[in-house]
Amino acid sequence: MDLQDFSPDRISFVSSGTAEANAAMDRLVTRYGDVGAASADVIVALGGDGLMLQTLHKVMARNLPVFGMNCGSVGFLMNDYADDGLIERLGSAKPTRIAPLSMHVTDVDGKTFDALALNEVSLFRTTYQAVKVEIVVDGRTQMPELICDGVLLSTPAGSTAYNLSAHGPILPIDSPLLALTPISPFRPRRWRGAILPNTAVVTFRARETEKRPVSAVADNVEFQSIAEVVVREDRSHQVTLLFDPGTGLEERVLSEQFRY
Repeated sequence: MDLQDFSPDRISFVSSGTAEANAAMDRLVTRYGDVGAASADVIVALGGDGLMLQTLHKVMARNLPVFGMNCGSVGFLMNDYADDGLIERLGSAKPTRIAPLSMHVTDVDGKTFDALALNEVSLFRTTYQAVKVEIVVDGRTQMPELICDGVLLSTPAGSTAYNLSAHGPILPIDSPLLALTPISPFRPRRWRGAILPNTAVVTFRARETEKRPVSAVADNVEFQSIAEVVVREDRSHQVTLLFDPGTGLEERVLSEQFRY
């Protein structure tokens, strides 16, 4: 939707389902009303980052802005919770737009699947065997064989999530970049990944798939027994997060780089 037409009093609430989030939702709906998702100009998500990602996927087709308030354990994508002043906070909130990655999967039987990821696309081993993966960037093989527990390609928004836990780089939120990060690499042992332009098309080809089965995950959508995964940024789908002034993703990503 066009944020110029955004009305902060046309709200619909969604809860993660915990007791804390449900109680918060009851209070807020009583106080501010709920026009329902179909008629809303903004969604207020009450929970943690997992709920935020689920909500963004659900509203992606309409590009409804989402304002999160933290009622969970992890709230990197969320604002602080408060009962008071919600309409004023929504009216002054700053938007951050995120483009997802599109993942096109071909499994070992030749079946194909598609999914979108706002954080990252990941490949994982599914048995005790390490996986062997060929990495192709823009049609050129850059790594003939990576032996590892997995590998992921992250958006700037997702670079502070699993990518950071896997020792990948933090990317500024507005940078035209993607982070390619191995998960527990065995060979080449010293390879720590790459930073790619967001125009790159990255292809992962699994090897020895019967002995070393691989799964592919786009955020929370998983496919088993994959043979090839092609990933690229998809700007035809975008989502909008709303943050209180001075607390947006730009500031949070910058602060995260100085944590010790």
